[in-house]
Amino acid sequence: MNRVVVTGMSQISPLGADRTSAFKRLERFKNCVKYMPELEQYTRLNTKLAAPASDFIIPEHYNRKVMRTMGRVGVLSVASAEEALKDAGLIDDEIITNGETGVSYGSSTGSLDTLIEFYSMMVDKAVKGVTSGSYVKMMAQTAAVNISLHFKTTGRLIATSTACTSGSMGIGYAYEAIKNGYQTVMIAGGADELHPTQIAIFDTLYATSQKNSTPELTPSPFDKDRDGLVIGEGAGTMILEEYEHAKKRGAHIYAEIIGFGTSTDGTHITSPNRDKMKTALCLALKDAKISPDVIGYVSAHGTATIQGDIAETNATYDVFKRAVPTSSIKSYTGHTLGACGAVEAILTLDMAYKKWFCPTLNLHSVDEECGKLDYIKNDGREIDTNIIMSNNFAFGGINTSLIFKMNV
Repeated sequence: MNRVVVTGMSQISPLGADRTSAFKRLERFKNCVKYMPELEQYTRLNTKLAAPASDFIIPEHYNRKVMRTMGRVGVLSVASAEEALKDAGLIDDEIITNGETGVSYGSSTGSLDTLIEFYSMMVDKAVKGVTSGSYVKMMAQTAAVNISLHFKTTGRLIATSTACTSGSMGIGYAYEAIKNGYQTVMIAGGADELHPTQIAIFDTLYATSQKNSTPELTPSPFDKDRDGLVIGEGAGTMILEEYEHAKKRGAHIYAEIIGFGTSTDGTHITSPNRDKMKTALCLALKDAKISPDVIGYVSAHGTATIQGDIAETNATYDVFKRAVPTSSIKSYTGHTLGACGAVEAILTLDMAYKKWFCPTLNLHSVDEECGKLDYIKNDGREIDTNIIMSNNFAFGGINTSLIFKMNV
């Protein structure tokens, strides 16, 4: 089995359009949630909050021809992948196009505005809005396909459209592709664009925060007074590489992926299953061949929903049997859906490198129903750890856990 390392990273999120600005925002303990007046036009939509990736600017060289198959989620994905490839020193390397590089990338959906073009055809009985790029912008695999087309990869393509685990699943499957010798390099991660319909989905489930007049006070993962999640957007990309290949070319190695676990609940499409969440964590530990005792920090999914917080934190305690240091990056970014698994893993690696971990914002009184973990709150925490875990969970009962080792 091959060793798999991370040689490039890039994130676009509400925290900022690059890793440096995102980390600085974490250090300021300020969330990115905004009151969105444009949401007022939708009757019966209770929340008016969101966390847009406001600092992202479409690169100038992305002309009309380049973007003809890209909606916003496609642009976010490709732009993030481009910066990650530059970071890895592989942007112009022949390995990207010779079949040794694949793409493993996901989003919850394609660009939803494109659906209007197809809807108008059915209402007006005329093909007038549909273009040759409409379906490619809309399809669930749009992020992975646009990355592959833009960089001309010819290896494997894995489209991980698994809702809130799209990003972490993209990384996990990419890791397995290299580990088993199918590819040398993988472009991995996930993305999602902000759209009113995405917000409405969670609003109809009574899962969104309604602190419309105080956006700075929400979301509040793990807090007894939390009132729901906030939807965000972004993209996160990791360049994964076979260790010997990375070492031979003198690449900078951020970390090694040593464990990946995934499981499905098989019980309910939206209600989380504590036992099956635990299974995913245990599978990651088994893959890594380590004890949970050596893990110094857990990046929690931490959506600020009652059922999700309680199930996740208790599953984590069931595995660790101790108060492992934990925090939720979603208290800053909101829930970036298909992007969160990648964005959060990248930010966690940056925190591990600096040996400083952010607190969960707006966490004042931990819900007594949550697991007995060491919740980082109020201030950042200096932790010198070599191994970290990043967990994510999704609708459909899809559970993921990634384990990274620093100082490779």
